[in-house]
Amino acid sequence: MLSLKILLAEDVHMVRGALVALLHLEPDLRVVASVDRGDAIVPAALETQPDVAVIDIDLPGTDGLTATAELHEKLPSCRTLILTTLGRPGTLRRALTAQVGGFLLKDSQPEELAKAVRLVASGQRVLDPHLALSAWDVADNPLSPRELEVLRLAARGADTTEIAGCLYLSKGTVSNYLTAIVAKLGARNRIDAVRIAEDAGWIP
Repeated sequence: MLSLKILLAEDVHMVRGALVALLHLEPDLRVVASVDRGDAIVPAALETQPDVAVIDIDLPGTDGLTATAELHEKLPSCRTLILTTLGRPGTLRRALTAQVGGFLLKDSQPEELAKAVRLVASGQRVLDPHLALSAWDVADNPLSPRELEVLRLAARGADTTEIAGCLYLSKGTVSNYLTAIVAKLGARNRIDAVRIAEDAGWIP
């Protein structure tokens, strides 16, 4: 029996170890690489040539969806399955844009993972049905790329001065961006704007 080769990307060591052990229980599945950073996915995949990459979204270095898009470009033969706790409709829309083969929540039953890997490897798409239906009810992202950069830094706790320094902008320009972001999202304040954007999956 030919084994499907799997790359696993998960930054929590205990979870990654448990997933590797779980997959190794299946006679037709073999984990050929496991990484804990998003920027390690493509190099590991190019070296090991996996059939399926199982990728968490929230990874250090490069987020999982950005790495997935790069992997699709550099190694199109490798299918991708997103495994995450982030069951937000907007996140699913980002995943579909990145051309993932499947989207599985971490609270799914253990046997669902092996099943999903096999389906994705065969070219089928695996999506949580309720999440898939609700994904299309999410409004399109009204923020510009620069506004998203500003909000992403604000979500990480950066103040106006720090954001200005990171993006080489004046503090006044950053303040204007934040005011525009709050208005576009119909938010009460900056914190509420971050919550709205995260819930919609516009910022990881």
